[in-house]
Amino acid sequence: MTVNNDLYKIISLVTSKGFQIHPEALDLIENIHEDFFQVMEDILKNKKEKKEKSTVIISDDIKNYIKFSTYKTPKEDNRDNNRNGLTVPPSTPVSAIADNYLYNEDREIKKTTGNILSIKRDSINKHKENTDEGFKIVYDSNDKINSGEGVEGYTSLFRSRYEKSLKILSLRQNSKKIKKIEIIKQLFNQTKTNGNSMSKEFSNDSLFAAGLIMNKEIRNDSYNITIDDQTGLLTATTYNDELKKQISMLTVDQMVMIEFENNTKKRKNSIKNLYSLDIPDRVANKAKSEIFSILISDLHIGSKFFMEKEFQNFLEWLNGDESNNNDIIPKIKYICICGDLIDGIGIFPNQDRELLEKDSYSQMDHAITILSKIPKHMKVFLIPGNHDLGRRALPQPSIPKKYAEKLYSLDNITMLGNPCMINMEGIKILMFHGQSLDDIIASIPGLSYSKPAEAMKILLKSRHLSPIYGQRTPIAPEKEDIMIIEEVPDILHSGHVHVIDVDSYKGTLLVNSGAWQSQTPFQQTMGITPTPAIAIAINLSNLKPYKIDFNNFDDFTL
Repeated sequence: MTVNNDLYKIISLVTSKGFQIHPEALDLIENIHEDFFQVMEDILKNKKEKKEKSTVIISDDIKNYIKFSTYKTPKEDNRDNNRNGLTVPPSTPVSAIADNYLYNEDREIKKTTGNILSIKRDSINKHKENTDEGFKIVYDSNDKINSGEGVEGYTSLFRSRYEKSLKILSLRQNSKKIKKIEIIKQLFNQTKTNGNSMSKEFSNDSLFAAGLIMNKEIRNDSYNITIDDQTGLLTATTYNDELKKQISMLTVDQMVMIEFENNTKKRKNSIKNLYSLDIPDRVANKAKSEIFSILISDLHIGSKFFMEKEFQNFLEWLNGDESNNNDIIPKIKYICICGDLIDGIGIFPNQDRELLEKDSYSQMDHAITILSKIPKHMKVFLIPGNHDLGRRALPQPSIPKKYAEKLYSLDNITMLGNPCMINMEGIKILMFHGQSLDDIIASIPGLSYSKPAEAMKILLKSRHLSPIYGQRTPIAPEKEDIMIIEEVPDILHSGHVHVIDVDSYKGTLLVNSGAWQSQTPFQQTMGITPTPAIAIAINLSNLKPYKIDFNNFDDFTL
């Protein structure tokens, strides 16, 4: 099956019927030696006739069909996962591949492929030596950072954000009806001039516009939202309570699509429906064997509040065996450290009063001593946070080698940028330290530091890891916006807020892995109560999370 032809048709067929297809199902059907389009049509017809609630085609649907038909099963030894010259792992979700296609009959498929597939190709080649170990670097900020300068740089950044967001939005129903803001304005003016008489071309159809949110404003009993595209600004209004609530949960600078009322009795900028990018409902990938990944973050080594005793408990546990507490230790293969390895220097006023080690080099030496105690058969992935050495603006390159040469010398540690995505045993883990959670929590009503997973859901809904520009989170003027969530992860792992929280959203497991630093004076003034010294263990075969409390070494809970 080729990307240019058959894959496109399968995805188009499934999505046109209101369904999605799991990657394992796609891998299975592409190896059937008969008419796989007929197979898919029969399966879709069968699911509709049975009125099944699930809208996801999974591998069992294919297997059950094959079992009761004359179609041949796939020959595993002849499988070819190289589609049109681009290496796509079997676990890559169809939603991720589909996000790289604009279903536009005026274009050729090969011209609409996006960055994900090419990044995969480059990254997999670069990390080819790791493929036999069960992991692949899907993408790494280090490989994509290409900063611009000043106004020109930020213009490129937001142009890239708009174009990438529009590509994702193109998979939504009615997206082909989107018109440029300047055209929408002309139609509104025409209606006003002609006395509520709209052009016949649009008189029986809704008008759709898409753009990045510039402003949200509450006025008496209405809620106004202003969006912009490359042709201008447009303000839309709603008096509907549900739409008001929906707007309140949006962030500025994210992409939305607005459907306007086509009713001469209402204002021409009145909102009928509003759509964010969001992620699709999906079935998460699962590893084929029971392998565990440990998720931690925010050690803050060098701080007086670093909980070294508890972290030593953690290290002893990693170096233990089945008789030491539980039987998952031999199954631990990966450890993900999601930023703020050290406390740093000069991050906030009077920080020196809270430091045990007064310079970053001492803190890094201490960190190397600690991390070197992690068993060598466990693969460690480490990204920077806002306290670590190097650039603080997003996206962040990995901690510079000149500051952490000894850390780079440890064979089992891979230093990556923030954000990055890793494929572990077929499970895609998106690692992002989480600086932008401060802005999300401050901007969206009802959110708090006690439930960071709720803020992480906003990131998935906006399909952007740092959508808000100009607040607490520094954002670099990159020529390409690589903070867009183009490929939907199976796990989103963050830290930064120092509070453990585990939840799920539309098939994606959300993990904020807390900290290893006790409550600081700043957190006391902010009313933040951290939940430190807890590791999250994920069983990759079923994505079941476990909380392991190292405040009380014997406490092991689901």
